[in-house]
Amino acid sequence: MAERTDILISGGGVAGLTAAAAFGAAGFTVICVDPAPPVTDAGANGADMRTTAFLQPARRVLEEAGLWPRLAPHAAALKIMRIVDAGGEVPEPRLVKDFDSGEIGEEPFGWNFPNWLLRREGVARLAELPNVSFRPGIATRALLTREGEARVTLSDGAQVGAKLLIAADGRDSPMRQALGINVQTTRYGQKALAFAVTHPIPHDNVSTEVHRSGGPFTLVPLPDRDGLPSSAVVWMERGPEVLRLAALPEAEFEAEMLARSAGLFGPLTLATRRSVWPIISQIADRFDGERTALLAEAAHVVPPIGAQGLNMSLADLACLLDLSKAAPDRLGDRAMLTAYHRRRWPEVRARVTGIDLLNRTSMLSARPLRDLRASALNALYSLKPVRTTLMRAGLGMKG
Repeated sequence: MAERTDILISGGGVAGLTAAAAFGAAGFTVICVDPAPPVTDAGANGADMRTTAFLQPARRVLEEAGLWPRLAPHAAALKIMRIVDAGGEVPEPRLVKDFDSGEIGEEPFGWNFPNWLLRREGVARLAELPNVSFRPGIATRALLTREGEARVTLSDGAQVGAKLLIAADGRDSPMRQALGINVQTTRYGQKALAFAVTHPIPHDNVSTEVHRSGGPFTLVPLPDRDGLPSSAVVWMERGPEVLRLAALPEAEFEAEMLARSAGLFGPLTLATRRSVWPIISQIADRFDGERTALLAEAAHVVPPIGAQGLNMSLADLACLLDLSKAAPDRLGDRAMLTAYHRRRWPEVRARVTGIDLLNRTSMLSARPLRDLRASALNALYSLKPVRTTLMRAGLGMKG
């Protein structure tokens, strides 16, 4: 006989854990499964060394989920987003523009956290919620949907009947595939290196994107490490170049980092291992199926530019949570899920398109095109109404 629950979440990454905490805190019964137990220690094998910047609108969801009090002590505030063009003959700053959160409000743009820490605090929060069952090491194996429920078979042989299935199981989502929902994928021939560094010059809570060619070199503030200023780095380049960099001895890699960062923070010292991630854009044809909502990378994937990825996922969650709380007796029905798709898909489509354009611009290698990129940045920045509109749009604010 099938176990019954309001919501079954397939996927225990940051988005899945946050969704489980948010729906659990709202009073729904939740089961969350993931085939791989989350790695919650920075030093453990498989730890996700990337970081996530939660932008201002995400804080409401984190507070409703009961996660913000756990995360706040570990936050590194992002007060300024700095764009540096180093696309001249030599890798040095030739254009520096600051987008200051103070121009649009008192709050910082957002707060940065290591991904492994987000998983640790997410798991700890679920343990506090008696109506949430987190089952690591268990995968979703088969899906049968009908008008009244989603019937999911798990890898341990158990069956679960849920009013709402949330597919938060990644870019290759088994649940999305089981529903026959197609995706449109763009491949750039890029990969990203993710790691943390220390440096002698303080970051002053400034997130810095250095553009030259191949993709941006982004330093995002972290709390001090061993008494030294520290930043998370995402270094995007053509795939073969990333693999070459990843294999370099540490001293040679640090020399390459110093050059690519245009020396803005002084010598960069590698503080963690290097991890390599593929870069794609992807969007599902629909964000809903019978009794099912696609969430996070099951619905959309973007290159790591402008801290958009997980923040789009939390906007998905906020929309789904609002719809569920507004009519709990209609949880997972066709009208609710159609409304979810109609509210989120056009917004996400626009962001995927915009980030695709930004990424292609950041990859430019021909000198005249790099000069054009610098001129466009200068023109956009110089008009205050345009500048503030860009900042508000980047945060997902209306108006």
